[in-house]
Amino acid sequence: MREVNENGPAPADQRATAEAIERGGIGLSVTDLLARVAPGAAPQPEPEPPAAPEPSAAPRGEAALVAEVAALAGRYVPAGHLAPDADFFDAGGTSVHAVELVAALETELGLTVDLDEVFADARPASLVRRAIRANGAETAGQRDTAGLTVVQRETAGLTVVQRPTTGLVTTEPAPHPAHPAPTLPSTPTDSAARPEDLARILADLSLADRLPFVASPEPAPPRRVLLTGATGFLGSHMLLDLLRHSDAHVYCLVRAADEEAAVARLGDALKGYALPWSSEVRRRVTVLPGDIREPRLGLSADVWDRLAEELDGVVSVAAAVDFLRGYPSLRASNVLGSLTLAELAATGRPKPLHHISSVAVFNEVGIPSMGEDDPFAHVDRLVAGYDQSKWAAEVALRRARDHGLVVTALRPGGIGGHTRTGAYNPQDLSSGLLSAFARFRSVPAFRYLNAAPVDWVSRTAVAVICEPDAWGFDYNLTGVPNTLDDVVRDMAFGGMHVRVRDWEEWRADTLARLEAEPVPELAFLTRVLRSPTALKLCEATLTGPAATAERTDALVDALGLPPAVRYDARAQLKTFERLAGDGLARLPHKDDQPYLWFSETTEGGVGPVGGAPDSPCSMTLTLSVASMHQLVTERRVDVRGEVSCPAAHSAPLTVARGDLWVRPEEGIPHQHGLRHPLLRYRLELTDADGGRWWLEGHKYARARRDLWRQTRTLTVELGREGDPASLAGEVVVPADTYVRDQIDGIRVDPRLTGREKRAAKLTWLAWFGLEMGRGLAGPFARAAADLLDLRRSPNPTENHR
Repeated sequence: MREVNENGPAPADQRATAEAIERGGIGLSVTDLLARVAPGAAPQPEPEPPAAPEPSAAPRGEAALVAEVAALAGRYVPAGHLAPDADFFDAGGTSVHAVELVAALETELGLTVDLDEVFADARPASLVRRAIRANGAETAGQRDTAGLTVVQRETAGLTVVQRPTTGLVTTEPAPHPAHPAPTLPSTPTDSAARPEDLARILADLSLADRLPFVASPEPAPPRRVLLTGATGFLGSHMLLDLLRHSDAHVYCLVRAADEEAAVARLGDALKGYALPWSSEVRRRVTVLPGDIREPRLGLSADVWDRLAEELDGVVSVAAAVDFLRGYPSLRASNVLGSLTLAELAATGRPKPLHHISSVAVFNEVGIPSMGEDDPFAHVDRLVAGYDQSKWAAEVALRRARDHGLVVTALRPGGIGGHTRTGAYNPQDLSSGLLSAFARFRSVPAFRYLNAAPVDWVSRTAVAVICEPDAWGFDYNLTGVPNTLDDVVRDMAFGGMHVRVRDWEEWRADTLARLEAEPVPELAFLTRVLRSPTALKLCEATLTGPAATAERTDALVDALGLPPAVRYDARAQLKTFERLAGDGLARLPHKDDQPYLWFSETTEGGVGPVGGAPDSPCSMTLTLSVASMHQLVTERRVDVRGEVSCPAAHSAPLTVARGDLWVRPEEGIPHQHGLRHPLLRYRLELTDADGGRWWLEGHKYARARRDLWRQTRTLTVELGREGDPASLAGEVVVPADTYVRDQIDGIRVDPRLTGREKRAAKLTWLAWFGLEMGRGLAGPFARAAADLLDLRRSPNPTENHR
C-alpha cells in the first residue's frame, strides 16, 4: 500500500488538504473536498430542479400549529420557551410535565396526542406532524424522519448531512442502484422498532467513521481523568472510588450554568448518596460546567484543547436513563454525547475511553445468551428508546476501535443500593421493582434479575480504569444473577412473604394498588407499567437469560478484589430500610402475620417492693418475630398474652404492647459487677377496668453453675402507668415446658413451604442460641479476667468481690 501511495508525487496543497481530511475534515462539503483533493474527479453540478417549495417548509396551517404547540410546551420547561425542533425533555421537561402537556394540548388546542408519542419524540414539530398523520391529514414537504436537515445534493454516491447537535459534518453512503438499501418495515409493531428510529440509528452510527485514526495511549494508570455523570448514582460512587484507589486528579463535567452552580450541584449529589464532600475531595476534583449534548461538551475551545492535551483518560458515565422516552429524545445524551467524548479521546494526546454501557444492548425478547463477547440484540427488535440508544452508542464505539481508539465497554445490569449506606437510585427500574415487591408482597414470574450493588459495580469499574492491561475489552458488571426462588426466599427471610403471579396479573394488580394508594416516589413505575413500549423492555428483562462475566471474574480474581456475590437479603438490608423510610417500600410490622412464634409460660411470686414475694404471679405469653430483619437490626421479639397477678388486679392483665430484647446493650452490665443482662421484657398492660399498667422484666447471666436456671428465671417489677413499681418478684419458666414450648412448639408462617419452614426454625434456633451463648459466656470471661488481674493495688470494688 505504501508503494502505491508513493508512485507519484502529490502537489503540496493536495497533500495538506488530504492530511486535514484524515484529521477529521475541514468543514467543507463532500463536493468541495473532492474538488480540493482531485479537481478532475469532481462531478458536474446537477441541473437545478423546477421551482418547488422548500423541502423543510411546512404548510402555513401546520407551521402555525407547531408554533402554538412549542409555546404551550414552553410553559413546562425551566427556560419558559421551547424551539419547534428542540426536545422537550432535553430542555428540562419531566415525565410529570409530559402528562400535563398532553392534557393541555387537548384542552387548549384540541390536539389529541398519545403520551407514548410524546415520549417517543418530544419535539413540537414532530408531535404536530405525527398528530396530523394519525388523524388522516397529509402534510406537504419532506418529513424529517431522522431528526436531520438533509441537503438536497448527492455527490459521488454520498449524501451530505448536517446535524444541529454536533459540529461535525457526516458523509453517508447513498444507496447504489445495483444494491438497493434494505427495506424497513412500513409500520412498527409491538415487537419492532419504528422505521424512522432505525433510519436515525443507522445515520448516527456513521458518525464514528469520521473519527481520526489515533495511536495507542501510554499504558500507565491515569493521572488526570475526565469523568461525566458524577452527579448520578453510579458516577458519584465512581468518583469517590477513583479518588480512593488512584492518585488521579478528576475533572468532573457537570451540567450547570456556571462553575459555582456546578460545584454546588456536585456536592449536593454526593451528600444525597451518603458520600463525603470534604476539603480533601474538593482538592483533587476540578468541576467543569458543561453538557454532553453540546458540541465540544459545551466547553470553550481553549478548555477543550487543554483537556485534549492534558488528560490521559476519559470515563463516560453520563446518560439519560428514562425507559419511556424514545430514541430521538435520548440520542443527544446517550449516543452523540458518547461520540463527542470519543472525539475528545482521539484529539491531542491519545487517551483510552472507558464507556459505561448496559446489558440493555441484549434486551431482545428471546435472546439466548448474554455473555461479554456474545452478539448484541437485533436493533430492529429493540422497542424501547433507552435500549436503542445504549445499543447505538456501544456499536458506534466499536467502530471507533477500528480507528485505533482504545474503548473499554463496562456493562452493568440493574444497579442495586449500597450494601453499607443503603443509598439507592430511586429512578432505577430494579429499585422500583424491588420496592413494589416489598410494598405489595407479590412478584411476577421471571427467570433472572441481573443486578449487583453499586459499591461492587463502582469498585470493579474503577479497577478496570486503573489497570492498563484491562483496557480495550468488554465487561459485564452484573454480579451473580438472582433467580425467582432466590428473591422469594430473600423476601421471606426478611418477613416479606410474596406471592408469585403471572406477569400480566402482577402488572394489573400493581397498577390497581398504585392507583388506589398513590405513592409519589413510584409514579415513574406506574408510567412504565402503562407504556406498551416500556413493557417490552420489562418483558425482555424478566424473561432474559442470566448474564455471564468470565472476563470480569478473572480480572477481579487477578487484582484481589472482592468477588461478585449474590445481591441477597443481607446485602439489601440497608437499602430496604432506606426505601421504607422514603415511603417506597414497607417493612414487616408487628401487626402483620408473624414469621415465627412460640409460647412461654412462667410461674412465681411477687410482693411489695422490698417485701416478701408471697403473692402468686404467672404469665402466659406468645413470643413472635415479624421478620429476620427485625432480629438482625433490633434483636427484638414481639410479645402478646396475659399476666395473672392478684396482687395487682383480680382479673388477668392483657398485654397491649410488648417487646423483648435479646442481649440488650450488648449484654454490658448496668452497674459494675458480674450480672449481665440476657433478656429484657417491657410490657404495656391493661386491666378489665381500663386501667393501664407496666411490667419490666430481666433475665441475667452470672458466673455460676446454674446456667439452666439462669436462662429460665425472670426478675420482674410491676406498677401502674406513670407511677413507680409497686410490686416486685421473680417468675420462672418450668423446666418441663421449656423444650416443649420454645423448641418443639415453634410455629412458622403457614404460607411457607415445608423446606422454608424448616429453614426458618433452624435459623431462629441458631441465632437465638448464639446470642444466649455469648451472653452466658460474658460473666465467666470477666471473672477469669479478674482472677488473672495481677495489679498491685486492687480497687475497692475488687476487694468487695
